[in-house]
Amino acid sequence: MVQSHAAGTPKKQKDKQQIHFPGLRQHCWNYSPCGRRLPVPWTVFCGVLLFTFGFISLFTGHVASNIEWYSQQFVRQSWYYRKDAYRAPVDMWKSHYSEFYHGCSNRSAQFPPAVQQRFSNGYLLIATSGGLNQQRTGITDAVVVARILNATLVVPELDHNSYWKDDSDFVNIYDVDWFISYLQGDVPIVKRVPDKVMRSMDKPPYTMRVPRKSESDYYIEEVLPILLRRKVVQLTKFDYRLSNELDDELQKLRCRVNYHALRFTKRIRNLGQKIVTRMRKMAQRYIAVHLRFEPDMLAFSGCYFGGGDKERLELSEIRKRWETLPESTPEEERMRGKCPLTPHEVGLLLRALGFDNSTYIYVASGEIYGGEETLRPLRDLFPNFYTKEMLASEELKSILTYSSRLAAIDYIVCDESDVFVTNNNGNMAKILAGRRRYMGHKRTIRPNAKRLSTLFMERDKMAWSEFSRKVKACQRGFLGEPDEMRPGRGEFHEFPSACICRTHNVSVPRAAISSDEYLSNVSVQEPFGNRSRNSRIQNETAASIADESKEHEYLFSD
Repeated sequence: MVQSHAAGTPKKQKDKQQIHFPGLRQHCWNYSPCGRRLPVPWTVFCGVLLFTFGFISLFTGHVASNIEWYSQQFVRQSWYYRKDAYRAPVDMWKSHYSEFYHGCSNRSAQFPPAVQQRFSNGYLLIATSGGLNQQRTGITDAVVVARILNATLVVPELDHNSYWKDDSDFVNIYDVDWFISYLQGDVPIVKRVPDKVMRSMDKPPYTMRVPRKSESDYYIEEVLPILLRRKVVQLTKFDYRLSNELDDELQKLRCRVNYHALRFTKRIRNLGQKIVTRMRKMAQRYIAVHLRFEPDMLAFSGCYFGGGDKERLELSEIRKRWETLPESTPEEERMRGKCPLTPHEVGLLLRALGFDNSTYIYVASGEIYGGEETLRPLRDLFPNFYTKEMLASEELKSILTYSSRLAAIDYIVCDESDVFVTNNNGNMAKILAGRRRYMGHKRTIRPNAKRLSTLFMERDKMAWSEFSRKVKACQRGFLGEPDEMRPGRGEFHEFPSACICRTHNVSVPRAAISSDEYLSNVSVQEPFGNRSRNSRIQNETAASIADESKEHEYLFSD
């Protein structure tokens, strides 16, 4: 019978374990504890300041979108936001500063080579959880945990029981031989526990679930004693079970796993590149939009999207699957920025940032709640609208029942895009944002949902030019620029700061353009479409828009 281990170990038991293994840390990859970063005083002040402005925004509506500019004046500006900056033309397709940085994850001379399998402390089994990208975080962290424990990692098991109901194994999605060989200098990896070891065991593998975002010390103090005693340990539901705060060498190992070792199978890579090639034949550059707008996603968010009683009833039934979700109103969730943007809102965001209706977009999504009716406003704003099903319907037939393999195709096409946009900050959004930073800071637009929510609710009360200006103000710091997040802050998979280095022999400008100049120079075209819901606003703005450009219509329709 499989034994289980509670996440929280009593203090006496913990002390007993430590006494029983007086030389415990000699079994670890690194004797010294991981360095912990101390808080910097100005960050505390900045956090309090932004919290205050966020609280004020609950009562000030769309006017609060300008407060962010004032809050930045109290903080030391990053090098590309300084006021004494030179003026430069804005390119929403590519960051001006991507050439100054590059991904760097090579192991240093101080990083000891991997322990040989026969000398390791035992075998580590990993059962991942969730969909493709959630599992990817688990696989990445599993390699690092194996390194911390000086254990031999068994190729992780993928989750077959989640909402996605995909029975694909590791070998069906990733190049397993490449995975093992690429990491052979870091961690010994095998496809299965040797039969000799299994026959020698008196008991089945010990199964336990560790707390989320556990530090290295937890694995050393709680998992390692069991591994040394039992030789085989399985960690279940393994997703986000390792802390963001790790030694830089371990952070770089994370990057080697995520950005190099986890390579899709040749079949998936070829199909993904085929779709990219077909997009490139139609347009020199394209935007990839990741739309998480499936029924389960919307139900989990607890938000309301304008579908009336039918929507409320359907989503409330789905929401009953999760018994521990907090009670809150849709309005509260929207004001907190927890609601994913609708396809229409994504279209308005892109048009406000300066992308016109000739732009080609690739939409990566699962089942869209509301179907074609929900997608129509985005199609109207961007007629050059494509999906993997439209571009490779025949090639996809054999994998249509495998959601993770389909997600892998979307992953490739989104990664190869010139601009990547997401309507929420889920697992794929974070994973791809981090990868695109590592691969040269390719333009990645994350919606500032908390600020944008008030603007979208008030959009009929302002002219398009004012709406566009405020959208651009909201998006400062959410465009994938190199210095948007201080090193060590945020989710590491999204901001892999330890793995990004300044490019040598390339001089960074003394100062870059300011945040105001950065976005105010972007030319914006009015979106095409139907009449506004508010006819008075439409009449008032029609004349001014006609003066600016007779080709454009004014639209804010739902």
